Amino acid sequence: MRAPRSHTALESSPSQSTLEDLHMPVRAKLAAAWTSVMFLYIYVDYFQLYKPGYLDDILAGRVHEFDISQTFVVIGVTIVAIPSLMILLSTTLPARVNRATNLVVATLYIPVSMYNADGESWTYFYGLTIGLEVLLLAFILRNAWTWPRRTASPATLAASLDNEPFRAPQQA
Repeated sequence: MRAPRSHTALESSPSQSTLEDLHMPVRAKLAAAWTSVMFLYIYVDYFQLYKPGYLDDILAGRVHEFDISQTFVVIGVTIVAIPSLMILLSTTLPARVNRATNLVVATLYIPVSMYNADGESWTYFYGLTIGLEVLLLAFILRNAWTWPRRTASPATLAASLDNEPFRAPQQA
């Protein structure tokens, strides 16, 4: 049972439709985006197993057009490990290095994602998944590129970079 509220309490309380919108740090946005990229990589590889003949090709020792070998598997692990490490690196690297690393890795991963469509017949499946991966990588690039900067006075620079006031991000 609800307790009755007075008329004045309704007038002074904030609107029930107003949602709290806290500022999300760039590091958290980048880590979340890299996590989403990883989920897509994992699930695309998983759902690819349902493609007719795919398991037969794996059992015959081939994936796509490549022979399954230790080199193939190491390259595959590396391709998946880099975005997985970017989740951690996005939250731990210093801002300047973090920004540069995200810009470089996300830029390099756009062609990696696009390569999955090469020679494939399932255009809807690959079109959707590659489109989502590229959108996430574009989100990473935009957030890294527009990383908020701090304005620095000579006195602040001499004292510490941790105490500088924030400057609004510049829009491209």
